[in-house]
Amino acid sequence: MEEYIVDVTEEGCRLDAFLAAHTDLSRSAAVRLIEDGCATVDGRTQTGKKTPLPSGAVVGVTRPEVQPYEVAAQNIPLDIIYEDADLLVINKPKGMVVHPAAGNEDGTLVNALLYHCGDSLSGIGGVARPGIVHRIDKDTSGLLVVAKTDASHRALAAQLEDHSLYREYRALVQGGFKTDTGTVDAPIGRHPVDRKKMAVIRDGAHTAKEAVTHYTVLARYGSVSELSLRLETGRTHQIRVHMASLGHPLLGDTVYGGGKTPFEKKHAALLSGQALHAERISFIHPSSGERVSFSSPLPKEFEALRAILEKNALSD
Repeated sequence: MEEYIVDVTEEGCRLDAFLAAHTDLSRSAAVRLIEDGCATVDGRTQTGKKTPLPSGAVVGVTRPEVQPYEVAAQNIPLDIIYEDADLLVINKPKGMVVHPAAGNEDGTLVNALLYHCGDSLSGIGGVARPGIVHRIDKDTSGLLVVAKTDASHRALAAQLEDHSLYREYRALVQGGFKTDTGTVDAPIGRHPVDRKKMAVIRDGAHTAKEAVTHYTVLARYGSVSELSLRLETGRTHQIRVHMASLGHPLLGDTVYGGGKTPFEKKHAALLSGQALHAERISFIHPSSGERVSFSSPLPKEFEALRAILEKNALSD
């Protein structure tokens, strides 16, 4: 167990903030350890991340032993945009799952990374997992960054937490917008009835987390709009939930209200899931300290949909 003494200047500091300041843990990693019962204050286990600390208290934290990640390595081709000793930037195709789960035990990005990188992947949080810093949905294509060392994982996770890891998406959504730009600031949590879905939760439920999405209208095609979206936070299904909450579900997103218009039905072959692409990513490189940026071209199905929409708009 690691132990730290609360200085008089730190009196009243939250437990999660204290651990993040005194260890190499990110704030989110500290929260996970606290919730798992791995933190103590004066010898007593604390599971509340907001626990205020008295001056002179002894704060302890126990890190679990890294457990092997029991997933098979598979020789699956990867579209690697960039790679060095610290990280990779992957262009994930639509249809590929990031993590193995029930119904998707193999053929995932994790299986591919284990084959490509072998042992050179980070093992943060007690599991030797292959450095997944953030995720994108199965049917969302585009960029994500993968850490190859624990140090780079911590650095990237900290940027994700303080919103300095920049992520920009392109989407096709139902309906038109009166203004060219906007922001959705609405907390997201597990849907109260359908537990497989997320939803905007405005009743102050503790399960809901802050979620902020900025959007810009790039083009209007009558009943469809093309958007550029920037994530300030990174909640599960955030863009899909926020756009649906505005009455503008993504084309092809049958989970949150898309897939029902005549256009979607006519062009279902081009809409195997939501029309959403992670187009740009930017972050401070963990080793060089310089900001690096990467972009990914739109998938051919997305481009084909845009061409059809543009043609229809011109003929109207």
